[in-house]
Amino acid sequence: MARQAVRVVRHGRERVLRVDDTFASSYEPGRVTTGSVWDALACGLLALPPRERRRVLLLGLGGGSAARVVRALAPEASIVGVELRPEVVEQARAHFDLDALGLEVRIGDARQVVHEVGRDFDLVLEDVFVGRGRHAYKPEGFPMPALADARRCLRRGGVLATNTLDEAPAIRRAVRQLFGSTIEVSLTDFDNRIYLASDRPLEARALRRAIAADPILQPTLPQLHLRTLQTHPGGEARNPKIA
Repeated sequence: MARQAVRVVRHGRERVLRVDDTFASSYEPGRVTTGSVWDALACGLLALPPRERRRVLLLGLGGGSAARVVRALAPEASIVGVELRPEVVEQARAHFDLDALGLEVRIGDARQVVHEVGRDFDLVLEDVFVGRGRHAYKPEGFPMPALADARRCLRRGGVLATNTLDEAPAIRRAVRQLFGSTIEVSLTDFDNRIYLASDRPLEARALRRAIAADPILQPTLPQLHLRTLQTHPGGEARNPKIA
């Protein structure tokens, strides 16, 4: 019998969402963070002052792992989550307490939805992948024009957080072209590279201090490796600064 394309696997209290055998989400009831890539994606919110954490767009909702961290960091924020496959949302609602997060959920292709939502988001989290098993990759249209379209959803000074695997070099080049400041975030024992990009100044040491001061994300900090790649419009940091 063929495996279900979308399924939930339980490991003790942890629930893992598998989509085409990719590791799509993780959730342990009663716990906000995962100690994984979704914490790293959500840490982009801490690059913004608290008063500027009002509107968040999440492209590639999955089971809501990143959305759960965002909601904990910004309890009053308006969060729009976009997911291509309705069966993923069904499983997230049934097993990942998705509805408790108070999201606006939109079913559709993120590459199209970015043209339909407003341009006033403080943070855009991009976590879109296709493929099977360990061969997950970005769909057609990445890095460009997809990231340029995501950028247009940001208000002035907003932050884009994008999750990458093998396409990290191409994504890195694209965000350097689109934004003035870039931080790279990696995690111990993970191949992912997350890029945080903005036209506001971003600096790895400042973000590390913000994470250290935050009770939600502080436990994940020892696994995070942050470095400043670009610190001002039009120029790379000559020697990337590791924090």
